[in-house]
Amino acid sequence: MPHEVTLITTVAAAFGFALILGVIAERCRLPAMVGYLVAGILIGPATPGFVADMSTASQLAEIGVMLLMFGVGLHFSLDDLLAVRRIAVPGAVVQMGLATLLGMGVATFWGWGFGAALVFGVSLSCASTVVLLKALESRGLLETHNGQIAVGWLVVEDLATVLVLVLLPPLAGLLGGNGDGSGSGISLWLALGKTLLQISAFIALMLLVGRRVLPRALWLVARSGSQELFTLAVIAAAIGIAYGASALFNVSFALGAFFAGMVMRESEFAHRAASESLPLRDAFAVLFFVAVGMLFDPVVVVEAPFRVLAVVAIIILGKSLAAMVLVLALRYPLNTALTVAASLAQIGEFSFILAGLGVSLGLLSGEGQSLVLAGALISIALNPLVFAIVTPLRTWIIARSAVARRLEQRPDPFAELPMETESKYLKGQVVLVGYGRVGRRIARALGENGIPFIVAEQNRERVEALRKEGMAAVCGDAAGDPGTLIQAHIVDAAMLVIATPDTVDVRKMTTIARTLNPDIEIIVRTHSESEMELLESDGVGRGFFGVEELARGMSQYVLGRFLPEERGGGGRH
Repeated sequence: MPHEVTLITTVAAAFGFALILGVIAERCRLPAMVGYLVAGILIGPATPGFVADMSTASQLAEIGVMLLMFGVGLHFSLDDLLAVRRIAVPGAVVQMGLATLLGMGVATFWGWGFGAALVFGVSLSCASTVVLLKALESRGLLETHNGQIAVGWLVVEDLATVLVLVLLPPLAGLLGGNGDGSGSGISLWLALGKTLLQISAFIALMLLVGRRVLPRALWLVARSGSQELFTLAVIAAAIGIAYGASALFNVSFALGAFFAGMVMRESEFAHRAASESLPLRDAFAVLFFVAVGMLFDPVVVVEAPFRVLAVVAIIILGKSLAAMVLVLALRYPLNTALTVAASLAQIGEFSFILAGLGVSLGLLSGEGQSLVLAGALISIALNPLVFAIVTPLRTWIIARSAVARRLEQRPDPFAELPMETESKYLKGQVVLVGYGRVGRRIARALGENGIPFIVAEQNRERVEALRKEGMAAVCGDAAGDPGTLIQAHIVDAAMLVIATPDTVDVRKMTTIARTLNPDIEIIVRTHSESEMELLESDGVGRGFFGVEELARGMSQYVLGRFLPEERGGGGRH
């Protein structure tokens, strides 16, 4: 095969086999992702026939990781990340520690040395952000509170794994691998300090400079009126910043792209950037899963089936149970615990990097790397099925376990309004569901004009912060739990404003509200004109769409209904 067509041949084979096997998987009621993984096995070196170029496929997969992480950054603000820090930081650290101990325990039972067991355990402890994003997006969970917790959890895992990747080489000699054992001295602390300094410098640069420069640059490109230039600017920012983060600050491509998306989210064109980069993200995501399949050698399943089963059990059962217990211990509901547990029931890109580094340092054997890859392939293939059983499993557990019912019903001081809440918030008020980008703007407009309102928000930390600021707020799922709207005194409210980004459960929410208060007026955030027209035709409420226009229009409408006639044009008091 001529060298100059290696890229074309690899891409053509990857997309062709992925398409055929993806369709077959869907026909068999399996996720298309399974077909992509099998396509990678067929064109990989472990099977006879055509073999695609591994190096080319790996680099294409890295681009897919960058674009996917950039996309989630566009939907995940710094405030979102900070809002889940109380569960994401301790949860990720403790869960990684427990999973590492499980992997080390099994490896030690097999007779491996301490260094090999440590690398093996850490490789099994870090989940794939790419797999998680695809799972959350396909289920409409990415912008929910549970989705934000899961993404924040994995971002913390990624940061911790970057530290491990940097510290492993100086520690290799001490752990029995290639090296002179100097990792026990000052070099270890120098490596740790350098890594922390580089990561801190990159994050500070993105937050202090990037938040101002990137949105401004995107606005200037948008003014040209050229769609291809706008798309080019988005892709260039995602890949360019990811590469710069890796080259200059030793930060992974994935984390670099994630922070690029987070700072670009400050732009008014963030929604357009996300939608126009979506086709490329989906295409390169396929290449990522094909590349994973190419790394897998099916022989390991035949030669060491029980070891493979042990690895899969640690990934799917051990990690998930540890995460679920941790989330429940931090006083979050069972639904959140199960969602986070399902999110972590797989391993991916960082596991491959860690295992490969362990082999190169003489710490991990080829068998250990094959077991990590086998665990990754099987857990990625099974992850959609794990997500699919979350809801029925929650129902089954609650129906059969008194402990689970108590956990669901345990009192939360933020799930109900304080007894000293002023009466003006209890009758004729606005119930505002969601306190994200749009909800904050609406709340500000209401507060500036003296209109009483109560915020209903799933994010417990946000509710706590709002109460400290003197606002009336309750914590809960307004769509899934009627008690949340009841606690917000929906019975006597004048208006319900649904400002959440996820409109899947809007009809449930409006049904609850109208059952409790048939005369209540409802306005809803939507994402397109067609969606708005559909909601209005179904009698759900008046819809608004857009971001800045959405917040402005919804605020003006509410103000017009409540302000005196001379200011609002025939409003109510």
